[in-house]
Amino acid sequence: MTRKEIENEIAALKSDYIRIQGDLDKLEAAGANVQNAESQLARMEEQLKELKQKLAEAK
Repeated sequence: MTRKEIENEIAALKSDYIRIQGDLDKLEAAGANVQNAESQLARMEEQLKELKQKLAEAK
């Protein structure tokens, strides 16, 4: 994976993260179950961590 590809993947993941976080806020306000959204955010945080590590190694 090239440095640019990693950067693009990080940007896309951050965008998805922000969207899901907004959805989570709406679900919480409505009193709905937020467990699925929270676990999805946790997985995305782990993916971001891995991608940032790859980016650091690509320097």
